[in-house]
Amino acid sequence: MDHVVYLDSKANELENLLCGIKTMIIRGATGRKMPYGGVEKDDQLYFINNNGEGVFKAKAVVESVLNSEKLTKEESISLIEKYQEKLQLSMKQKEKWGGKRYLVLIEVSKIEKIEPFEFDKSPYNNKMDDWLPVKNILEVKK
Repeated sequence: MDHVVYLDSKANELENLLCGIKTMIIRGATGRKMPYGGVEKDDQLYFINNNGEGVFKAKAVVESVLNSEKLTKEESISLIEKYQEKLQLSMKQKEKWGGKRYLVLIEVSKIEKIEPFEFDKSPYNNKMDDWLPVKNILEVKK
């Protein structure tokens, strides 16, 4: 399965992944929403910055996935701290994800730049979020 993954451009997530500083992505919510339970080892992630340019610039392979049980605020903060070396979250990101009841930690490998291509959002306009599962990335290539 291929996934469209929006990254925090202000926190330089894409650059940190490409240079190897960051090896893990986090998502969280008060309920079990995507990518919770929807990402598996060896899935392909295609990265796009959340700055509105709508261009894929890199991809990676899912190495491992941790879907948390229901967490208290303290437990979610503790889990983030445990994996901070791989996550490399800014203070603002820690505040955003800390306190979420469900966290998904996705470790990635084989991160590489790709020939940039645009994203055709039209089939997904009502479903846009920061994570979008697509069967095949070619289906969303402009």
